Amino acid sequence: MKIRKAILTGGGRATRLQPITSTINKHLLPLANKPMIFHAIEKVVAAGITEIFINTNPGETELQKYIGDGGHWGISIKFFEQTGGPQGIAHVVNEAKDFIGGEPFMFYLSDNIFLGSIQDIVDQFHTAGHDCMLVFSKVQDPERFGVPVFDQIGKLIDVLEKPSQPPNNFAQTGLYLYGSNVFFDAFDHIQKSARGEYEISDIHSYLLKQNARVGHKEVTGYWKDTGKPEDLLHANQLILDHMDEKQFNHPDKIKIGAGSSVGSDVKMIGPVIIGENCILKNCTIGPYVSIGAGSEIVGATIRESILLSGVTIRGDVRLNNSLLGKQVSIVKTSATPPADQRLIVGDKTVIEWV
Repeated sequence: MKIRKAILTGGGRATRLQPITSTINKHLLPLANKPMIFHAIEKVVAAGITEIFINTNPGETELQKYIGDGGHWGISIKFFEQTGGPQGIAHVVNEAKDFIGGEPFMFYLSDNIFLGSIQDIVDQFHTAGHDCMLVFSKVQDPERFGVPVFDQIGKLIDVLEKPSQPPNNFAQTGLYLYGSNVFFDAFDHIQKSARGEYEISDIHSYLLKQNARVGHKEVTGYWKDTGKPEDLLHANQLILDHMDEKQFNHPDKIKIGAGSSVGSDVKMIGPVIIGENCILKNCTIGPYVSIGAGSEIVGATIRESILLSGVTIRGDVRLNNSLLGKQVSIVKTSATPPADQRLIVGDKTVIEWV
């Protein structure tokens, strides 16, 4: 049976992205002016998924409002609350057991960014008849992830969760495929880890020890877990770089939203995306800048940054590698010589140089 169902993550605390995530769900943070989770939805839909189930934090309303029922993508989307508080991502999957109904399925961590299609991974899963399919990527800090263990002939024999001394520099990425009932049978045989969570790596470790058919594939293209501000900014740059020229409405990979006013004294260095109803005067924008709708930039220089909606920046302000929340106001009236600033500030913050 072909995979047609997917579980996507929409919950979590995202403490490493605070203060931005104090007032917005991490999965709604924009990458190339599109909510992060939209990139995940588009990726799985392109791979043949027709039903998506998204977990939410208790009391969540933002995700449902922004995403809707899936009609925008021609599919079905339903939401479910993760009960009992955060208990690990394996617990997230188990909470969706009734939705999956014994079918094979995909589990996709929505804060992971893959460039390029994931269709070949799905095809390999089906063609090889795997019970489970894992995707690995080389990283500089494998101790932050699930790490595979290979024997002397390169056979996958185990997966360790966040080992203090990783056996290699491979990381388990946020894309997993499972055959019918395989995951849920394994979940019944694992226990919470020392940090009080049901670890996804323990699922895979159990399956390997039971001689299940666990396939794996290395991602040699780009993959990024957007757990930190610098990861988010890097992902934004990569997405802008790989966008098709047809997605921009001005030369040199520049996109300007409807209703936006861009003065003749504005210099833009693509790739750049400007949201709707923005005002730009006497400023330099780019490269690798995304500016949310309703923002006003006057006199500033902004490079390699993400600005959410309603941001106001006035004066000789120079921002680089910055992440600004909604309705942030930065005003500089002093004659202090300009110098690049790196700011990570949450919603409605006011910063003034006087």
